[in-house]
Amino acid sequence: MAYSMNPELPKVRREAVRLVKQEGWSVRKVARHFGYTHSAVVKWCAKDPTGGFRKIETRSSKPKTSPRALPREIVAAIIEKRIGRRRCGQVVHRELLRDGIAVSLCSVQRTLKRAHLLKERSPWKRPHDATPRPIATHAGALLQCDTVHFILPDGSRLYVYTLIDLFSRWAYAEVSPKLRAYGSAQFLARAQKHASFPFEMVQTDHGPEFSTRFTHRLIRMKVAHRHSRVRTPNDNSHIERFNRTLQDECLTGIVRSVPAFKIALRRYLPYYNTERMHMGIDFKTPAEILSSGSKVLIS
Repeated sequence: MAYSMNPELPKVRREAVRLVKQEGWSVRKVARHFGYTHSAVVKWCAKDPTGGFRKIETRSSKPKTSPRALPREIVAAIIEKRIGRRRCGQVVHRELLRDGIAVSLCSVQRTLKRAHLLKERSPWKRPHDATPRPIATHAGALLQCDTVHFILPDGSRLYVYTLIDLFSRWAYAEVSPKLRAYGSAQFLARAQKHASFPFEMVQTDHGPEFSTRFTHRLIRMKVAHRHSRVRTPNDNSHIERFNRTLQDECLTGIVRSVPAFKIALRRYLPYYNTERMHMGIDFKTPAEILSSGSKVLIS
């Protein structure tokens, strides 16, 4: 029979045989019912002596002989090179060529994959987006969002959502007992109500609280979402610096609890946005930048 990748085809074969041998349907009627040829149904019936009580599995498409397969000696040499120093396939290929063993790089990689000696990419890993990073020429053009984790005395965790606008350095923060994508989107919605400018793009890291569901929520709010580049911590340098400032000037020395953190943030954020001078915006405050609309050199 023809090779197929359809995982449901064994069940279809079983049902076709059952209709022929148990229900008394004609072979041609079953063939028309399932959309297969008459000869295919005849072969299925011949392969199932039980009369439709077991699935007819698809046979492997692997040929019985492979004349062009690598010799066992070369396969053993590839595996030995890999196990010895755990080098990648490219290095193993070069070492084999240096030892006088003629083999292609594709053959080396294929052999290592069949032997399960390659670290394969997880199918559940999200692809890295390539959304271009805009220049923060006005308030709301680009904001950075992150979370700060705290360990409570009883071993549980407490989280603080943080947000900063790269143009004006306007910041917002909230405390939360849980970390979820839906909660992250709600935090952005509440921050938008407190801000005097519309959000255009928000940049985050690859944490689970900023997953695809978070992105979809932001699309409904007409806000673009961008992930920072992998292994590039400087992409989120502004929000990381704000996290440190928030911990040093606001959250250090107080009881680690949701009510205490809420009171501390409620007192600190107005001071940060209206009174605290920032070296990155020429010793001005975020409120002064927003009121004047002046352009500053982002540093």
